[in-house]
Order: sequence, then structure tokens, then C-alpha cells
Amino acid sequence: MPQKVLFITPPFTQLNTPYPATAYLKGFLNTLDIPTLQADLGIEVILKLFSKKGLTSVFDEVSKIDTEELSENAGRIYRLRDLYLQTIDPVIAFLQDKNPTLGYHISEGDYLPEAGRFEQLDELEWAFGTLGIRDKARYLATLYLEDIGDLITEAIDPHFGFSRYAERLGMSATSFDEMYEAMHQPLGLIDNILLELLEEKIQNSKPTALGISVPFPGNLYAAFRCGQYIKQNHPDIKVWMGGGYPNTELRTLNDARVFEFIDFVTLDDGEAPVAHLIEHLDGERSIEKLKRTFSLKNGKVFYFNGSKEKDVAQRDTGTPDYSDLHLRDYLSVIEIANPMHRLWSDGRWNKLTLAHGCYWGKCTFCDISLDYIQRYEPITAAILCDRIEEIMAQTGQNGFHFVDEAAPPALMRDLAIEILRRKLTVVWWTNIRFEQSFTADLCRLLRASGCIAVSGGLEVASDRLLKLIKKGVTVSQVARVTNHFTEAGIMVHAYLMYGFPTETAQETIDSLEMVRQLFEIGVVQSGFWHRFAMTAHSPVGINPKAFGVSKIGPENGTFANNDLLHDDPVGGNHDDFGEGLRKSLFNYMHGVCFDVPLQEWFETSVPQTTIPPRYIVNEINSEPEITYKPHQKALWIGTQPQVVAFATDDDEEMVELVFSGRKEDFLIELQADLGYWISEMIAQVAYDKPSTTVKAVKENYEASFEDFDMLTTSEVWAALRENGLLVL
Repeated sequence: MPQKVLFITPPFTQLNTPYPATAYLKGFLNTLDIPTLQADLGIEVILKLFSKKGLTSVFDEVSKIDTEELSENAGRIYRLRDLYLQTIDPVIAFLQDKNPTLGYHISEGDYLPEAGRFEQLDELEWAFGTLGIRDKARYLATLYLEDIGDLITEAIDPHFGFSRYAERLGMSATSFDEMYEAMHQPLGLIDNILLELLEEKIQNSKPTALGISVPFPGNLYAAFRCGQYIKQNHPDIKVWMGGGYPNTELRTLNDARVFEFIDFVTLDDGEAPVAHLIEHLDGERSIEKLKRTFSLKNGKVFYFNGSKEKDVAQRDTGTPDYSDLHLRDYLSVIEIANPMHRLWSDGRWNKLTLAHGCYWGKCTFCDISLDYIQRYEPITAAILCDRIEEIMAQTGQNGFHFVDEAAPPALMRDLAIEILRRKLTVVWWTNIRFEQSFTADLCRLLRASGCIAVSGGLEVASDRLLKLIKKGVTVSQVARVTNHFTEAGIMVHAYLMYGFPTETAQETIDSLEMVRQLFEIGVVQSGFWHRFAMTAHSPVGINPKAFGVSKIGPENGTFANNDLLHDDPVGGNHDDFGEGLRKSLFNYMHGVCFDVPLQEWFETSVPQTTIPPRYIVNEINSEPEITYKPHQKALWIGTQPQVVAFATDDDEEMVELVFSGRKEDFLIELQADLGYWISEMIAQVAYDKPSTTVKAVKENYEASFEDFDMLTTSEVWAALRENGLLVL
């Protein structure tokens, strides 16, 4: 019997957009004509829970306990339960953009019941003048939801979280014991909502196989609950698990109890393993010839990888298919008012990948030994634009988040040109490395194509540590590149790291000072500090002694093996810095407290910074002048000029080039021969024409005029460069 597959993403990932794994796999199975359905149970559980009916159940559960034992905050929410029940459905509809006029009421501040989360309003009052009514209302509505979430966490389910569920059970879980015990506890309120929805999906789709995507530790508990339910109630349905969590954590899986809840666990790219698995379930492939798949055989865990076929090439994976996800039901929330930081939770983004893996693939803290990073495989800009157009037609939305490990600059350039050539309106953002390829001109091109933001790893803002990390950048380079993006109108988010092996207290404080300066001058708008975590598949985890540290645990277990404990005898006491780094960055992201001495952010004594106060400004200002190289491409991204001929009083033939931009016109008056040449040159290097090198432009110019350098140092050239002439 041919298989019919149902893919699910268990709670919880994001409120504003579906995690893309199931859409990727559905798109691939479409190319094989395999019937496939998908569901994001995360958003569906949230919508059931955060409804008048769902909250009634929450308050009924709270009433069963001694409410005097609740915290003051939870007690206040419970006392305001009638107001929450009255407002919850309209607020959810507002956050789905189905009830926009409610924003006026919410923003006035006397509609929503307020509890502990609203205490931070005084700190963020600065933002409300710039947010606008609907954005301010979304921010307040987000605080309102978080208040309810706090009550649920305290009184109903300690594992609850909007973007994670029972995350602790899946983090660094070398043993399956705790999860196994949790699976034998009575079902809670959220469990019941989840399983009711799962049963509804099964009745509607009648699948023969269920694929569960588990991207994060916070999805693991719900994944096993779903598998458990299927085994107990629909034993004929085969269940498998894949995704980011198994790919990093379960590579040495050896606990047979896991397979009481699921039948298979697949690793790395899912296309080939899933296709093989379906063939196996159809009786067309032996279990030994599966690809990167764990299963039971004779009661023991085996890793089956006997397939001879290669992984599916990126050009053959098909276009991600979001068609059966409830895209209009996602919630656009604002967790923090910072314009860049909010992109992760605000707006519905179509997820797409420019290239498989990482083109750099050297960072020593990263899991570069794993396939999803190690195997770099880009696709063409034409294929990408085809997929963009298909997804826009399918979803009706033109926002894209390219979820690459690090988007390749050359491919970003080609994609931007292709977007312009097709005259598409696309809004997009992605993750990058702050490498020198991102010139001011490339950033202007990306902005013209619809790029609004980038995120990238500055990590530790110390040249010594960046070299040890093998990041391939310097602090000076990061400063200049972020300046290029910011001047082009592209927002910048920086991933920051502290606690890398051998990092001293002095280096941590100096790194913070670098970050402070980047925010103060406005070339970075958002950031997040991560504590370094040593993982088993990174160079530092594979060979810790080479980085001056030693592994001290844990011993490999039979379940998840990835995070490693380590001893850093050379570095500072990294525990002293986390809270101070977080608080300072929170303020910097809001544009305040740049003059607060760094020492005041920390509870313990820390050293004075050794970084000069204008270090970042000086590095940006000392960037070398642009030099034109023969192989570079000239590209015009403006409109074609209108050429108006006229003569001076001395009968000298002149032309006026009138350029009409989106906001205003600008014009250049030139002698006729040069004016006509510039008009023809601009037409030749337009983005909808084949690329033209600087060498070709130079030769063409010097065939009729003087030295090309005379042109490139003229006011005419400067005006053209300012208004749309790029050199890439």
C-alpha cells in the first residue's frame, strides 16, 4: 500500500511563522508524487490554549489549588481572570492582523489587564514615540500574553514556554531516564490539547506514516508524547523523528526505550533518508539499505546506513511547500521594541535556504564536522528566484528569511541582481559572516533588492580570540562591514560570545567596550550574548587540549551526547560576567546608558578597559579609498536618464542628463560627447543587461577621451556613484 505521510512540528517553536523543516520535506516529496500533509501543532496548541475556552480551563485548574500559595503576580492574574477571559479572543485576533482597529484601544493603556511583565514599561517609554500605535499595541499585547504564560508556568505546567516546551528534559540529556519517567506521568492540560489536535489531524488525513520534526530540545517532550499516543491508539502508523535535535544530540543513540515511542530516528538532511524510509515501508528496500537511520533490530538499537545513493542535490529538492499550514493564524508579536531584534518574532517570514552548509566551515566553536555545515552546496540565483516566486504565489507573502549558516556574498550578489532583473518586490534578511567581501557597493545592491537586515557572528570582540576561533575576521573589519550595511539602510544584529577557552577577564571587558562603541555610533543595532558551550562535534570539543582546556564530563550516555563540560584553567571566571553583559546590552539596544562605566554593570570587581574610547570610529574612518580593478563589474541600479540637448550662448553643444529617483530628481550638465557617452555607458551596465567589467568600461572611455582615472576622480563620477553606479 503506498504511503501517505503526515509531518508534524510539535510544540513549541515560533509564534509568528512556521519552522520550515516540514515544508522543505513536503516540497521534496511533491517531486516524488508521494501524498504528504503537514501541521504545526505548536501554533495550533497556542491558539487552543490562548482562547476563551482554553483560558477557562486554565483558571479552572488554578482554582483546584490553594490560590493563597500563588505568588503575588500569579494571584493578581487569577483575580483578574474575568478581564482576561473578556479580552483574550480579541487580542489574539489583533495579533493575527485580523482585528487591527483594536490597536487603538490597546495602545491607550486602559484595555488590557496588567501584571508583572508590564513593570518594564517605564524602562521602554523611550520607544513608544517611535513605534507607532499598532506596534505599541502589539508590544503591550505581547506582555499580556507573557503574563498569562507566567501563570501557566507557575500553577499549571512548569515546562511551558512560548518557544519551547519541557526544554530542560531534552538539554544535555545523556540518559533517557528523566524523559522516560515523564512519559509515564499523567497527562497535563497542554498534553491533552496537543493530543486532541493530533487525533484530529489523523482522522482528517488518514496517514500511514508520521514524521516528527524536532528542531530544538524544547520540542522533544511533545514529540515523544505524540509518538506515545500513536503507538497506543494507532499502532499501524509508523513514526519517525528527525530534525536539528537528533542531528546534533542523538548521533550515538543506544537506548532501546526510545523505540517504545517511535520506530525510526533519521540524521542530517532528511530528503534521502525519508525517501528511503518510505521505500522500506512500501516493502521496496531492506532496512539494512536505509540512510542514516536508527531503529531496533532484535531488541537492540542499530544504525542503518547501507544506502549507496548520494544525498539529494539542492537543485533537486523542490520548492518548500507551505500550502497546508495555517499561515494566516500565526501571531505577530513584539518581545522587545528594538527594530532589528523583533524580526525573529514579528511578521510572517517564508523560510528558504541559499546554500547547503557553510562556505567558510572553519570556526572552532561550531559543529563543522557535521554534514549540515560541512557539505557546502550552493544553487543558482535563477533557481532561487524561481522558488521565491513559487512561494510568493503560494503564500501571498513576500517576506523571506534565508536560514543559511552563513549566506555566501557572491550568491547574495547574484540573487540581488536576479531579483532586480525580474522586478520582484521582496523583503528579506539572512545570516552572514562579517567578511570584507561586503563592500559598501555590495551592501547598496542588497538593499536595492529588498534586504532589510543581516545577522552575523562577531563572537568575542578580541582579535586574539577571533584568530583562535578561526572566524576569519578582525574587529576592525567587522566595524567597517557593519558600517557599510548601516549606511546602506540594512539593520545589523551581532551574535556575541563570552567564555571561550583561555578568555581572560580583561578580554571580556575589552570585548564589551568594543560592543558598546559599535552600538553607540549606531553601526550595530541589535545583539545577543551567548555563553560558550563546548560541543562534541566542534574542533574545540574534539581536541580540547589544543585550546588550553580539558573535558571533565559528562561521560557518554545512551541517549543525547553533545554538550561537554570543561575546565578552563587559563581564562577568567566566566560566571562573573553573564548578567552584566546581558544588562548592558539590553540598554545599548535601547540606545541608552552608553556613558555608564563598564564596572557598574557587574556585581564583582572587573578590570578597566584598555580600548581607546574612539577605537571603532577611528577604524571606520581609516578605511582605504576604493580602487578599481579590471575584473570588477560595473552595475547601474538607478533609472535610465532622460537626455536633453541644448546649446550654450557660445554655441557649445551640451546635454542635460535628468535622473529620476524614487524621492527626487538630480541632473548633470555635460559637454555633449561626454554626456552621450555616460548615457550609453549607464544603459550598458544596467542590472537587466549582461555584466560589464570595469576593464571594458575603461577601454570604451579611453577610446574617445583621456585617461580613465580622470573620470573616476571627477565630480561627475562621484555623482553617478552616489546615485546608483556600483562597482562589485
